[in-house]
Amino acid sequence: MSAPSTPTGLDLTPRPGAASFPRMVAAQAGMEARLMLRNGEQLLLAVVIPVIVLVGGVNGAHHVGFHFSHPAVDVLTPGVLALAVMSTSFTSLAIATGFERRYGVIKRLGSSPLPRSGLLAGKVGGLLFVEVLQVAVISAVAFLLGWNPAVGGAPLAVLAVVLGTAAFAALGLFVAGVLRAEATLAAANLVYLLMLAGGAVVLPSSSYGAFGHVTPFLPSGALGDAMRQALIDGSTAWRDLGVLLIWAVVGTVLTARTFTWE
Repeated sequence: MSAPSTPTGLDLTPRPGAASFPRMVAAQAGMEARLMLRNGEQLLLAVVIPVIVLVGGVNGAHHVGFHFSHPAVDVLTPGVLALAVMSTSFTSLAIATGFERRYGVIKRLGSSPLPRSGLLAGKVGGLLFVEVLQVAVISAVAFLLGWNPAVGGAPLAVLAVVLGTAAFAALGLFVAGVLRAEATLAAANLVYLLMLAGGAVVLPSSSYGAFGHVTPFLPSGALGDAMRQALIDGSTAWRDLGVLLIWAVVGTVLTARTFTWE
């Protein structure tokens, strides 16, 4: 019996090799996003807590009689969006990466064709996808509460989110790369609570008295103030964006020098 013939012009020669870098990054980003969305603790940090802070803050401001220079929902919504970015790109990323290193997941990825830069890019891509969902949910709640953002402020807010994500993701990966998983869990949650309480992420830096001169130089304060200036005034906070860029560069250098697969 003769072997089946091959259609003329059809080349069936095997071509072993890795996929292109963009395809590997896209696949890694999709996997990272799915893992984060399947984790109940991550969803709590990503969506539930920011929404509770927004609704509770707006209602509390009305009941307590605390007055802002603008409606409470207009002041708090940009800060809550910044809080959501911080919770996902720093706390969630640090904790997840820390335990991935502990259980050998990162080490196994290190033996694949995916380079270290592709792994980091995939993680950031997954973060950005989750953050789009966060912004959509929080914005919908804010509009129901009467939010009235500045016209033309959305592109400026997107720029702040991108720089904030880069800064917090770099810092989160640095923490996960130098501490054990349990220590990363404790440190990431502690930093999150400290920045939520005193980092000027939800409330403006002017609300912190003398310490308000320091908060704009923290990544939390820079992101919160940049979001407020974009969505309340419709203007660009160049200083705050510059601070976020510096934190992103510093965090990236530290991560590149210290991060290991296991």
